[in-house]
Amino acid sequence: MSAREKYLLWGQEVFAIEEQAVREVGASLDEHFTAAVATILDCQGRVIVTGMGKSGHIGRKIAASMASTGTPAYFVHPAEAAHGDLGMIVDGDVIIALSNSGESDEILAIIPAIKRKHVQLICITSKNDSTMAKHADIHLRAHVSLEACPLGLAPTSSTTAVMVLGDALTVALLRARQFTPEDFALSHPAGSLGKRLLLTVADVMHKGADIPLVQTQTLLKQAIVIMSEKGLGMVLVVAEDGRLCGLFTDGDLRRLFQNNQQLEGLVMADVMHQKPKTITSERLATEALKQMQANKVNGLAVVDEHDHPIGAINMHDLLQARIV
Repeated sequence: MSAREKYLLWGQEVFAIEEQAVREVGASLDEHFTAAVATILDCQGRVIVTGMGKSGHIGRKIAASMASTGTPAYFVHPAEAAHGDLGMIVDGDVIIALSNSGESDEILAIIPAIKRKHVQLICITSKNDSTMAKHADIHLRAHVSLEACPLGLAPTSSTTAVMVLGDALTVALLRARQFTPEDFALSHPAGSLGKRLLLTVADVMHKGADIPLVQTQTLLKQAIVIMSEKGLGMVLVVAEDGRLCGLFTDGDLRRLFQNNQQLEGLVMADVMHQKPKTITSERLATEALKQMQANKVNGLAVVDEHDHPIGAINMHDLLQARIV
């Protein structure tokens, strides 16, 4: 076997071992898991996650996932907790302490102080008879039969299994809280998801003097000039009462040139779409995108409740806003 073949085999072995570890912990979930979810749901304070070393890294990820999905949570380093950071923990909080062995000196050192507070202690370890398990109000066992590390020393399968267990808690809490994509976006306003979910049509549409408006009796030649000046690839056609009654796009213009040799004297009433696609300003920008894609158009007229045009939006606007 070549060196490269060995590398591939070793990598595949890690996936197989860690997959089995996740299955083992998943199969062991019981009433302790449901008790942990119920306890966190009833929590009047915050969830504090703590752990040393690799368990600490996993703990930070669990806390971050919970915080972004409706469960206020943060990570406290156990060594720092013993030197003042325990003051961050208040009555009503829930603590999730992680340790594979269940014998982490740094966590055991702060348990007496934790027990003096009115908090619930959830410990995640691999051993039911560990010291942490015995002190826990709720113990979740995350035992794996084999580490992916061939030496059996580096935490590999065990940390993966605990991370998935943390995800299981997070998702169960998310579903119990009926957490929505909009709720998620509020925690991620700077991310692409936040932009997609929070921006409305009003945030990205062209309005006022930038709206390419023409009348039904406007000459096609004049409408082309206005469409070019506004740069949206379309003009909105309004009736005498100000209501939107048609739409004309640069695509329509190209097709008109192909199919009609005589354009002189044509007015918008002769060439416009009489049932234009529209949207209202309070709708989400993502809805505008879906409507454009469904109708295979590159622009929409934005109208009020009386069908008066108050804006215009095209695919380029959505690209600039990073909705697409």
